[in-house]
Amino acid sequence: MTDPFELPLTVTPGDIDVLGHVNNVVYLRWVQEAAIAHWSQLTSEAQRKDLAWVVARHEIDYKRPAHDGDRLIARTWVGPAARNMFERHTEIVRASDRKVVVKARTLWVPIDPGSGRPTGVPDDVRRLVSDENGGKPTV
Repeated sequence: MTDPFELPLTVTPGDIDVLGHVNNVVYLRWVQEAAIAHWSQLTSEAQRKDLAWVVARHEIDYKRPAHDGDRLIARTWVGPAARNMFERHTEIVRASDRKVVVKARTLWVPIDPGSGRPTGVPDDVRRLVSDENGGKPTV
């Protein structure tokens, strides 16, 4: 899995803060929504039932503002993966010129949904989501 997953987004008035651009909390929500949509696309219902994820760390770099009505694209892919932690990258770009608005790196920990405790990732799931290319998209 090396091609980034893309999720289209449109900035709405509720996303705007007092400075007239998208609030930083909204970007965090979009990063999570993109990860969930990607996970849902890649995996079966049974796989999603047997494995859940929690965030251990978010890092976000804000590059450019986005404003009401802007059309954006959240691009996400999984990078390096250890047994108990996966690194996910997300870029949010303007659809019109593909300029990066936000870059994020998130560390996700796999957990057993029943116990809520960290767990390993089955090989079949690892092959679906893990990037053997060191986290670099191929596009």
